[in-house]
Amino acid sequence: MNVYAVVMAGGIGARFWPKSNEKTPKQLLKIFGDKTMIQETVERLDGFVDKDKIYVVTNKMQLPLMIEQLPQIPQGNIIAEPFGRETASCIGLASIIIQKRDPGAVVINLPADHIIRKLDEFYLTLKLAVEFANNTNGLVTIGILPSRPETGYGYIQIDERSVADNIHRVYSFAEKPNYSTAVRFLESGDFLWNSGMFIWKVSSILNEIQIHMPDLYEGLEEIKSVLDTPAFDKKLATVYGQLRKISIDYGVMEKSQKVYLTKGNFIWSDIGSWEEVYQLSEKNDVGNCIKGNVFTEMTVDSFILSPDKFTAVIGAENMIVINDNDCTLICRRDQAQSVKKVLDYLKINKLTMK
Repeated sequence: MNVYAVVMAGGIGARFWPKSNEKTPKQLLKIFGDKTMIQETVERLDGFVDKDKIYVVTNKMQLPLMIEQLPQIPQGNIIAEPFGRETASCIGLASIIIQKRDPGAVVINLPADHIIRKLDEFYLTLKLAVEFANNTNGLVTIGILPSRPETGYGYIQIDERSVADNIHRVYSFAEKPNYSTAVRFLESGDFLWNSGMFIWKVSSILNEIQIHMPDLYEGLEEIKSVLDTPAFDKKLATVYGQLRKISIDYGVMEKSQKVYLTKGNFIWSDIGSWEEVYQLSEKNDVGNCIKGNVFTEMTVDSFILSPDKFTAVIGAENMIVINDNDCTLICRRDQAQSVKKVLDYLKINKLTMK
């Protein structure tokens, strides 16, 4: 059994403005420690997937930095999408490339910007999922037992009866809920957080794409016909821009009858907002996480980041204050999911950051 990995690294981390932007997205930043998130993600696979079997899907703007940050990955394994087309196209493109190299491959698909701790449990979960996917035509996702009524994550409902050791059939996928719905999901016991990690045989996912997204499959077949030829770049640019912009969850997972879930008993966060960073960071005795050149007075339970310019915060409670890249963000911690609206505003008004 040959195990491959596809690291999805083309997003911009909109909820991490102003630190994250199109040129330096969240996955290329050092959020915790001295390594970027993409570096931590790739190193996490060390020993489980051979380096030459790790593929990274990014975009043209981020490609140079991605190559620079991942010298251990063959440059030919770093794939640049000409256009952002969500995870269905991203996974489909990587799948046809891997299939040509190894038709029997089992592929672990995972985002580039998650935090995972208790790695021994993570590897046990991957091993179980890989073995089940290899022995069946199943599409396996990893669910995380919810610890709180989180409104920033999608959810997956399962049949609590297992079909194999820690393998459950999936009943449904649910979008990010409001708070009352998140409470209901937590209390029900059969909803888990959607981690965005998927494991399957490359043949299995392409078969399901053919069934549920025939338009995408047709486009992938066009691209596949010119793999490893001089015509590849031009064909990719022509066809990829015409592909539907849709997630693999919507396009395949919610429709397929072959979807399974294994529960992950490791610590996980998609670091989807500054609130997530606050929750995972060390705080002082009044609940503040302070990074950089900062003065505070009568301020509690807040996250303050100002790596360069001096920032003073007085009389704040449960706040996020970011002063970086010549921009300033001030918001309540419970509104951290709304930060992406800033990038929408900048885009609509054709405003740029340095």
